[in-house]
Amino acid sequence: MRLADREHMFGVFMPMAQGGWIISKNAPKVDGGFELNKRVAMMADSYGFDFILSMMKWRGYGGETKHWDSSLESLMLMSALSQVTRNVKIWGTCHTLLQNPAVVAKMMTTLDHASGGRAGLNIVSGAYAGEFEQMSAWRGDLTHDQRYVLAEEWIEVILKLWSEDRVNYDGQFYKMIDCMSDPKPISQPRPDLICAGTSEVGLRYTAKYADAGFVHGETEADIAIKSKRAREIGAEYGKKLKTFAMYIVVPGGTDAEAEARVASFASGADQEAIANMVASYGIKPDGRESAFVARSRRGFMASVLAGSPKSLLQQIEHTVKYADLTGMMLIFPDYIEDLKVFGEDILPGLRKALNIAPAA
Repeated sequence: MRLADREHMFGVFMPMAQGGWIISKNAPKVDGGFELNKRVAMMADSYGFDFILSMMKWRGYGGETKHWDSSLESLMLMSALSQVTRNVKIWGTCHTLLQNPAVVAKMMTTLDHASGGRAGLNIVSGAYAGEFEQMSAWRGDLTHDQRYVLAEEWIEVILKLWSEDRVNYDGQFYKMIDCMSDPKPISQPRPDLICAGTSEVGLRYTAKYADAGFVHGETEADIAIKSKRAREIGAEYGKKLKTFAMYIVVPGGTDAEAEARVASFASGADQEAIANMVASYGIKPDGRESAFVARSRRGFMASVLAGSPKSLLQQIEHTVKYADLTGMMLIFPDYIEDLKVFGEDILPGLRKALNIAPAA
């Protein structure tokens, strides 16, 4: 089933970096290795999740937990995981500043063939300077908006290479001279395209080129505002743009047990790694803290939903409906046991509540 045909979707943000998305000495150990990712992908596929997505990280945050210091490469990982899954969509990540579009066009075509037409590309137009400076690849001469101009040329080259026999392109950042890329993808009309830009220019980029966007916010109301704006801009381009939010899901036998887990993770927050992460965002200590930074101080890299399976089902259903989301990309403290709880005790009820047909 094409992405455009799915009304509601749920996916797993893959644990492809050490430590996962909770920066805490008390969180379950996530080694970020291939065997863990293989098992998670197979579980997600068997439970009927709609997609799995892996980010790309080039430098971690250190600290006592060595958070994200070890990580796998996204497209190589997803290509391997395509061979142990059957239905779940396989979405990988590339950075426009780092990877040549002709190379990415060929890599994504290979992933699309390997997965039987399940491939998707998460486009990241920026990054944190320190990650790219270590390899002399940071474009400090470009403003935020100029990086999106580069990203526009980047995806336009890829789209041409996916659909045309020979490509000549004369842009500000990329020049293609009788460039060829065969075979073409087997996905129709092309592999899924996803983006997470939430600035006005980022939302317009997503609406123009992508099928879906990840919207962020410090509160449910913030996410609803971003989702609405993304859909409004999508309508300007004649699209019904899909919107997803990202949440850490912490299940427990009861709400109290789940909240106790959250408190335990927060009490073990690795403050050194967190400080390095906050600095990488360019946020300087000035006596004021945003809700994002305050949450990060407790060790959480995304918003948290905690509770019993029944409570989590109700919370997720409410958020999806209230914020008019297509669905969520989910993170788990324990990617085996917590994913099992969600797949067996929560996802079936969500399918029923939101009238979700099985992935196919």
